[in-house]
Amino acid sequence: MKRLFDLTLGIVVLCVIVVPALLVALAIKLTSSGPILYWSKRVGRDNAIFNMPKFRSMLVGTPAVATHLLTNPDAHLTPIGGFLRKSSLDELPQLWSILVGDMSFVGPRPALFNQDDLIALRTEKGAHLLRPGLTGWAQVNGRDELPIPVKVKFDEEYANKQSITFDMKILVLTAVKVMQRDGVSH
Repeated sequence: MKRLFDLTLGIVVLCVIVVPALLVALAIKLTSSGPILYWSKRVGRDNAIFNMPKFRSMLVGTPAVATHLLTNPDAHLTPIGGFLRKSSLDELPQLWSILVGDMSFVGPRPALFNQDDLIALRTEKGAHLLRPGLTGWAQVNGRDELPIPVKVKFDEEYANKQSITFDMKILVLTAVKVMQRDGVSH
């Protein structure tokens, strides 16, 4: 049922975002050198690695680590990177990952391939069995500001309570958080 929900919503969202996505792609191309998309190695369901696309908000050559691990994250942003990240427009290409089945609209945010502490804790709590999401219960409860054990606690809670109704609640809360730019630190 969840996969059908993802596909149906994904097709609807694709129709809505095609023009804004093209405008973002053009803005990236006009303001910085390098590719429009950044393909990030992420950890998916059952800890399988997949490539997740994002609109590139960082300069070419930025280390592939979580943003909070960079000494000065702002120094690595493209001219429009800060806006893309704060508005979450950099996330639009992840619709591809949802449509091909690597991700869902709602689930734990996919860890970077090298976030060993997060991956280990999610595996310990069983959250690795879930398809990762564009948004999740942890994102609407703190997003970038949460320490890893707290994120995993929310991921575990989501695993135990997941339903279409709960997913709808998380999607609505996500829309509110994105419009308010709440919880974005980088």
